[in-house]
Amino acid sequence: MSFFIKSRKRKVAAVSKNAASKPQDQKKKSKSLKNSKALSEEIESESDVDSSNEFTESRDKIYSSEEEEETAQQKKLRLAKHYLSKLEEEEAEKKADEESLKEAVASRLQHDISEQAGKLTKQVADQCSCPKEEDIKIFRGHSLPVTSVVISPDDKFVFTASKDCNICKWDLKTGLKVKTVKGGRKGTEDVHIGHTNHILCMTISSDGKFLAAGDMNNMVKLWNPEDCSFIHKFKGHRGPVTGVSFRKGGHTLYSCSTDRVVKVWNVDELAYVETLFGHNSPITGIDSLARDRAITSGGRDKSVHVWKITEDSQLLFHGHDAAIECVALINEGNFFTGADDSSLSLWSVLKKKPVTTVKAAHNDTGSFAGRENWITAVSALHYTDLVASGSKDGFVRLWKCGPDFKSLKELFKVPVKGFVNSLKFSSSGDFLVAGVGQEHRLGRWWRLKEARNGWCIIPLKSVAAPDT
Repeated sequence: MSFFIKSRKRKVAAVSKNAASKPQDQKKKSKSLKNSKALSEEIESESDVDSSNEFTESRDKIYSSEEEEETAQQKKLRLAKHYLSKLEEEEAEKKADEESLKEAVASRLQHDISEQAGKLTKQVADQCSCPKEEDIKIFRGHSLPVTSVVISPDDKFVFTASKDCNICKWDLKTGLKVKTVKGGRKGTEDVHIGHTNHILCMTISSDGKFLAAGDMNNMVKLWNPEDCSFIHKFKGHRGPVTGVSFRKGGHTLYSCSTDRVVKVWNVDELAYVETLFGHNSPITGIDSLARDRAITSGGRDKSVHVWKITEDSQLLFHGHDAAIECVALINEGNFFTGADDSSLSLWSVLKKKPVTTVKAAHNDTGSFAGRENWITAVSALHYTDLVASGSKDGFVRLWKCGPDFKSLKELFKVPVKGFVNSLKFSSSGDFLVAGVGQEHRLGRWWRLKEARNGWCIIPLKSVAAPDT
């Protein structure tokens, strides 16, 4: 597989110019050459003390700055120790004796290793059944197309974002709108806290502490999901932000844009980390899981990139015959993509080409006459065999991944009118949420007048199998 390694430039603290300077004014006051020389030597020796101390401090800053730059191996070791201590703390609350604690930690480690490697797959697709049309709950609340939906980790709330610049928080139990972050007019960015242009994407951290949204103003804004209060805004992209994703289990945020780059942010420090280059066209989507990696779809460059952040490298995948519109990770070893020729592909990170591809997946005629039914959204129930896709053909389709992720079979389709701009599975796998609009989230190529702007809950009537 193709990859490249990019170098990093270290920032080194500048040595103070005053450290090497010597007092010359005292020399001019001496009357004899001998006295001048003696006085000069005496003053220089005193100055050297201060200068030496200042130089030593500056040198220490340089060395400490260099020491702060961890190698990839050192970072892995540090993170592994931190993760192990965290597991021990969690299991210590459950186990009384030391022997039981060791067994519990070893079991957890083995489970997590299998899960991250993609070897642990819960079989839930066969437990799902197609819901009746009257069981699908539809909600209105936005005046323009809904572009993104996310579900809180506890499955109690749904957040929706729209081209009307609003973010809404909904209570899933009552179906009522709890809070609205109101948008403002274009040109009022300096005075209005909310978004002042179309919101294109949104994500929530795995612990539910942060909500991030990207918009047409090239910004990522950070919100508190609890009360929808504003926290911070990240600037740096030179084009509309088309995708955002939090690393699972942490507060590292990845964002992608039409400017063809991926940016990494540290949300805890509210700081920019680095920029990743590699795509040759506007990036259309991004996703991530527990590893220090992100995956992006490159639109018209027909590529998928897996960014290995720690190693400063990337994996490059090609296989679709058309622009890749969306991507979703199933587990750390497999992912799912949709293209604008209505094709869906299932991939393994170990192969450069798709493992399997379904042509004209959202065109029941089986021909390319309905090419405009491109795939607008995909989603996966993590670490399971269940995935979903959406288009503007009037249906959300559920798919089953075959053994070893070598096949893709349609389970059923659910009627949903409009552009399906976003899909998200609940953590439990009991339902699927879809964001729908009259227009595509990134443009206005078509407008479906018969559709309504809103979002819906699609019950799947499945309960995820217990961990094994």
